[in-house]
Amino acid sequence: MTTILTASGPADLLGLIPTLAGFTPRESFVLLPFTGSRAGGALRADLPKNDDVDLHEYAATLVGMTCRVPSVDGLAAVIYTDDEIDPDALPFAEVADITIACAESCGLRIVEVLCVGADGWANYLVTAPIVHDLAEIPEPPSVPGVVDIAADQAAGGELPTVDLAEKERVAQALAAVDQMFTALMPNDESAEEPLDGARPVDAESRLDPRAYLSALALDDLPQFLEDLLDSPENIDPFATAALIWCLERPLLRDVALAQWATDLPTGDEVLAAQLAFRGDISTFPPHLGDIMLGQGPRPDADRLRLALTLARNAAARAPRASRVGALVASAWLSWALGRATHADHYLTLAHEITPEHTFAAMLRTIIDAGMLPAWAFSAAGAAEQPTP
Repeated sequence: MTTILTASGPADLLGLIPTLAGFTPRESFVLLPFTGSRAGGALRADLPKNDDVDLHEYAATLVGMTCRVPSVDGLAAVIYTDDEIDPDALPFAEVADITIACAESCGLRIVEVLCVGADGWANYLVTAPIVHDLAEIPEPPSVPGVVDIAADQAAGGELPTVDLAEKERVAQALAAVDQMFTALMPNDESAEEPLDGARPVDAESRLDPRAYLSALALDDLPQFLEDLLDSPENIDPFATAALIWCLERPLLRDVALAQWATDLPTGDEVLAAQLAFRGDISTFPPHLGDIMLGQGPRPDADRLRLALTLARNAAARAPRASRVGALVASAWLSWALGRATHADHYLTLAHEITPEHTFAAMLRTIIDAGMLPAWAFSAAGAAEQPTP
């Protein structure tokens, strides 16, 4: 079902932006791509506050991203600042002017160019700007499935709070699962890092039967990953431990991410391709590799959010040295959803634990280069463009 939101003027448009973006931007530059009279989502970037930011490159990057939206023919731009607004010298006027010029040179019509500050809002397009009262901006309309829009773009990125008893249960389960797989695969070298954060288990102690059941569940990895989506916030410690164990192994992690971005049959296909892969990139099907680069059909956002809940919960419950895989998975899923701010946060946490993590470094390069998933432009949605 498509929800139609209407605006009859600049104040109404400002009232719609939190709903379009899924959050209330702060210290941000937001562009709304228009097709005719319809806006399809929002593109957000941090404000260019550093002196070394090339404003022409900054504006060109954002307008270029906007131009990738199919059938786009116009844009609206809004600058959100915590500063008060001086009507005689609107904040960030230079970047607003450069963005207008850049958009017009690309053949885009300018719908609105506005500024929202601590004490009011103003219009860059009028010759004598006045500061309007923030009370003129209507409350954002409620849309099914869109929640917490009053929070800014950074909200929601913190890992869930988990009590020590739960962490201890997962640590014990992870130690038992690792011991089980060590017994089954004594020469396993697939982990990016050894699971030395799990609590040691005496080599003479018996193998926990619950860990054995986890091993049996992973015998059909794609089905295990699919079943977890049914109740991502209520999985038991041994299922959590098995997931952490998988996400610490690049081969299995990539199966999980590709499957969660697509479907169960694709997970089966990726697993088969990973097992057949022997270091020759030409042997890996390109359409499967493209998924990890954000190319292909737009994933179901609800499915990605369920997977992100899984990965975040796993990271919060894992012993510190064993949470990098879950953090990196959380970063990729956030990036896939267009949440660059959250992805950056998870990568920072992962870097603090394992600075040399290969996949984290690759994803960091993608985000720092300002790359968004191609599917972010295939349908209406919100995305964040890191500051160039």
